[in-house]
Amino acid sequence: MGDLTLKSPAFDDGERIPETYGYTDANVNPPLEIDGVPDDAESLALIVDDPDAKEPAGKVWDHWVVWNVPPETATIPEDWDAADASEGTNDFGDHGYGGPNPPDTEHTYRFELYALDTTLELGPDADADDLESAIEGHVLAQTRLEGTYPA
Repeated sequence: MGDLTLKSPAFDDGERIPETYGYTDANVNPPLEIDGVPDDAESLALIVDDPDAKEPAGKVWDHWVVWNVPPETATIPEDWDAADASEGTNDFGDHGYGGPNPPDTEHTYRFELYALDTTLELGPDADADDLESAIEGHVLAQTRLEGTYPA
């Protein structure tokens, strides 16, 4: 869907996420670079999750839930202060970013970016399920960046 791209100067797609971004290390988000946002996008949304957590945790673990990112955003810096956007609750029960923290083996983490034709009215306690429901029917383009993190 479209030419939307998401990259990180900290790791290449499919490669290892540096340990500093882990939950038990600095626990700050890696820097991200966004390109190809459709001209008619009203906002961006981002979900970072761990589908490999299904076995140990019983669910896909949500690490970061962000919406209403301005569509002109080209860079999300490391340890981003999301003052111009909204952050929801992750599965650690925290508001904002919660880094990789696999309990067993190496896991793959998905950074899923969506360009939307609207801005969203969600409260600060919204989680990834709430965001996914809210964006239904509003996605103009989407892309994914993946990285692995050691146990």
